[in-house]
Amino acid sequence: MSFVPPGTGWPDDPATPSTPVATTPAQVAELAATSPSIGELTARQSVCSACPRLVAWREEVAEVKRKAYREETYWGRPIAGWGDDDPRVLIVGLAPAAHGGNRTGRIFTGDRSGDWLFASLYRTGLAAQPTSVHAGDGQRLIGARMVAAVRCAPPANKPTPEERDTCFPWLLQELRLVRPRVVVALGGFAWQAIWPALKAAGYALPSPRPPFGHGVEVPLGETTLIGCYHPSQQNTFTGRVTEAMLDAIFTRAAGL
Repeated sequence: MSFVPPGTGWPDDPATPSTPVATTPAQVAELAATSPSIGELTARQSVCSACPRLVAWREEVAEVKRKAYREETYWGRPIAGWGDDDPRVLIVGLAPAAHGGNRTGRIFTGDRSGDWLFASLYRTGLAAQPTSVHAGDGQRLIGARMVAAVRCAPPANKPTPEERDTCFPWLLQELRLVRPRVVVALGGFAWQAIWPALKAAGYALPSPRPPFGHGVEVPLGETTLIGCYHPSQQNTFTGRVTEAMLDAIFTRAAGL
């Protein structure tokens, strides 16, 4: 099996065998818009099959696996939003990693970026543990929630514009349901992806759009958007992102 069937006992699996599955962009839009709760929305996100290229890739990775994880079962499904159902802080990323979230079943869990991110969230009071290695490991977000603009691991970490647009209704409905006080966009892609969702969710946006940058803040009425460099290996290895820089962003987000 190249993915975990819903309802078969994976920790924190939000779906059941009866969860409706979107197989087209139109069905994504319909199922997202009609999700009555954050629980049902995440269940529907976690079984989506609307992007053939992404479905093929996430399942191929789950079947072939990386040598270091060859004895593990991979999740191999879309990664649903995760964390507090009524968050003060919403953290938006690009997409799950092929051998990170696509393996562990949870965004930013089990990869180097997540190691940096969860450690910072723990130091700033937004996570219960400094590490996160797998769904069901006891990690818990405190007043925070994580989502990805694209819910499936893409080849070369590069979703197409069509895949981003197909996934957009999931992001929009999650934003409508949780209504955070702070949105932290991790990286330029997340910054670009969150603006249309904020507009569609009814936020008053400034014009022109401020360019992305680390620490850039945009007031949106009662909500504040903050830009943050992505804690990718490239950024952390080169010193473009440091622990202090991440901690400053999340301290500010928690304070707001």
